[in-house]
Order: sequence, then C-alpha cells, then structure tokens
Amino acid sequence: MDTVPCLRVSQHHAQQFRRLLQSNKCLDLNLRLLKDSANTVLLPILPSCLSQVDLPSLRTMVSSESVCEIVWRQPPLQSKKRSGQAPFHKLEQMLRELVENGGEGWTEELRRDLPHSFHRHGDLILLGDNCFTLPQWNTFDGDLLWASVAKATGAKRLAKMSRISKDGFRSPIVTMLLGEHSWVTHVDNGIRYEFDVTKCMFSAGNITEKLRVSQFDCRGETVVDLYAGIGYFTLPYLVHAKARHVHACEWNPDALRALRKNLVTNRVSERCTIHPGDNRELHLNDIADRVNLGLIPSSEDGWPVACRLLKRTTGGFLHIHQNVTSSVPNTAAVPEDNDVTLRGKTADREAWQAWAHDTANRISCILGAITGAQWMVHIKHIEQVKSVELWEQASFGNGGRGLCVWVRSIFHIQPFRDQHTEGNSPVMESMESGAPVGRCKLSSSSGTSAHNSSDATAEQGSTLEATGGQRGKTEMCS
Repeated sequence: MDTVPCLRVSQHHAQQFRRLLQSNKCLDLNLRLLKDSANTVLLPILPSCLSQVDLPSLRTMVSSESVCEIVWRQPPLQSKKRSGQAPFHKLEQMLRELVENGGEGWTEELRRDLPHSFHRHGDLILLGDNCFTLPQWNTFDGDLLWASVAKATGAKRLAKMSRISKDGFRSPIVTMLLGEHSWVTHVDNGIRYEFDVTKCMFSAGNITEKLRVSQFDCRGETVVDLYAGIGYFTLPYLVHAKARHVHACEWNPDALRALRKNLVTNRVSERCTIHPGDNRELHLNDIADRVNLGLIPSSEDGWPVACRLLKRTTGGFLHIHQNVTSSVPNTAAVPEDNDVTLRGKTADREAWQAWAHDTANRISCILGAITGAQWMVHIKHIEQVKSVELWEQASFGNGGRGLCVWVRSIFHIQPFRDQHTEGNSPVMESMESGAPVGRCKLSSSSGTSAHNSSDATAEQGSTLEATGGQRGKTEMCS
C-alpha cells in the first residue's frame, strides 16, 4: 500500500500544529490524526502541499522544543467526515426524518440549505447566515428543529449569524435559537476568551498570528494594542510573550466588558491598562517598544498614534494588518530583499511588497513630522492570512480578476542616528546587509502632530495624508 506524508509532532503541541496546517490548507482532512508513540502524533499532509511545509517556521511558531519532522507512513484511517460520520451526515439524516415525519418530501434544495460548516464555542454552535434560509423550515416547531440540530452537532446551545451591524463597532447581529444565555468560553492556545457571542466576534482562523505573538520574547517591553477587542492579541502578549505591561485600547463597550473579564480570568490584569474610547485621543507618548495594529481592512487611522507611542530613543516594532488588492497574476515574482520574510502560496506577493514599501515610507514621514528627526523603517515580515478572489469591472478594466489579500506585516523602526552605533540588537545586526526601505526627508524639522502632518513628503514621492474623521473600525482581526 502507498505511504502518505505526515508531520510528526509532540503530542503536547499537536493541536497547535494541526491548526497551522489546516489554516494553510495543508492538512489532509480525509485522514485521521494517528498516535505514533506515547509522546508523538502524526498529522497527515496533502502530498501537493509537501514542498510548502516550512519545518523551521512551524517549530518557531509553536515550540522550539517540539518534535517536528516529515515522515512517511501507511495511510491512517479515514476521517469521520470521509467515512460518513461527520455532523453534516447526522444532521441530514435527522432533519430528513423530521421533514418526512411531518408529511413533507425531502428535496435536494433542502439539503443544500443545511449548514456545511459552523463555529463551535464550547457548548454553543454558531451557524452562518447562508443556511436554513428556505421558508419550509418555518413550518416546523422551532424547539424540535433546533433541538435536532443541536443533537446532531453535539451542542447544547445554538445561535445564528445574520449580518454585521453598521453601528460603528462592527457588532455581529446574532440570534439565539436554543439556550437561555449567549456568553461563551473559547480556549485558544491555552488562553481562555469569554465573550457574548451576540455582541462580539471571534475568529479561530487567526491562530497563526496568535502563535507568532506567543513566541515573542517581550520581557521588559511595553506593548500598546490599539484595537484590543476582547483581548485577541493583548492576552497572548501578556500570557505567553510575557510583556512587562500592555496598554489596551478599545471603544466598543461590549468588547471592553469581555476584555476586563478575560484579563482577570487569565490572571494578567495587573499588567494591563485599559484605555476606553477612541485611540486617537490617547494621552500617551514615547512609551512603546511594540505597537499592535490588528484592524482590517486598514489601520491607517492608527499609524500616527502608533508612531507617537514608539520610544524616541530606541524605536521599536509596528505590527500592521492590511487588506491588499491587486489584479497582478498570482505567479508574479517577488523582488528579493535580504531582510524581508514573505509567506503565502496564492497571493500576489508583488502587491504585498509594493504596499509594504509605501507603508514604510509613510511611517518614516509620520515619525519625522512628529519628532523632527530621520527614522529608518525596515520591513521584517509579510504574511498572508487569507485571500478573497474579486471580479470587478471598475477596478480591473475589462472585468479582470483581482485578489484581495489580508496580510500582516512587521516593521522594525530605529532612529537614523543609531543605525551604525555600537550595541545594536541582534535583529539590527542581521538587517544591516539589506538596505532599509523607509527613510523620509523632511521639508521642515518642526515636530507637528500626527493629525496635521500632511506637509511631510516621502523621498520616493509618497505623500502622508491627514487622518482626521471617525475611526473606521470595520472588522477586528480576531
């Protein structure tokens, strides 16, 4: 019998590796996980993705102490999904009986209207808005219908997403179908997140960035999370990265309530200061070693705030999330850069690079306008989170194809005068072989504020735009 490739990992870290493989679409979902020994587990990998599995990066993001190697084994047993034991098949069988017992006929249209995926938060299942849309479902007793769905999916409570509200907070509109209360607990990488599923969103798909944050050594560092939400990144910085202190900014009252609860639950509240309200009104300066800007489609409104927060003497890191849209073919080559790490399989990496270079120049200009000094901005990492294919006449000419990619990036920033001084950190030493990309020449050395720094012009022609108006909080990276 043919063998299949598997990732052999320590049992203690198996779920973290599994999530990483699945988020990158490398896990073979048709096969079950297999226990290899008392302490190791085999995760089946799709053969077509074998060349894309980066073992050093996986080990870095999960644990340097874990076993992490490719082995070839006899195919494990088929997964429950493949063998017909998945919740969908149970659900189809139970609802078919319900429909037929009610004197109605089971149709392919009803089958297609069943949920093919859902989010599980403890004992609550959150259904999407693309299921149970047909009017036929309204003819059944609601309690009986939803009790059948809960039994098939192994849940005690059910809720259904309708759409995202336009209240400025991007709050989900969720209806409870079964169960009396809507607070849930979700454990992710050893961190407990508690929140009201009808008020706040949570995406388990961002596990790779949470794992990356968890691997940082932030001991002694002050971190500012400009879009904290319920603690998506605030908690990994505190619990795993061991940041000395985190300043968490959030303006959604429901998210703030959950954030306070989660800080206490995870026993890190004494190392976190919460700043309710618009982060542009934050009265802090010159304190941060690291600023997290986890907001999509764009966190540009927070760039001046982030630059103002960075320490003037040493600089620091900006972690910026962004949606990048392009019509360039996916096979476009990526310009080589000695100090940039690019990750992603299908995205238009050339567009990532162009966005990152423009962002580096703009960040440099903002810093110069605030401080009156020159700053070096290095692109240290760019990675795809997920992509959505677009077809749009207006944007891409004659109805061409475009790709909207959610990327996350890391920019390392230092005052220009420190570039060749002694005592540089190891990160800076490794970067000196590659040219920094962000350096802005100022037309004026006056230290203007971030909100009226539109006079600063970039060396390569980028213009810093003012960022007044309401903070456009569209979707929290979660």
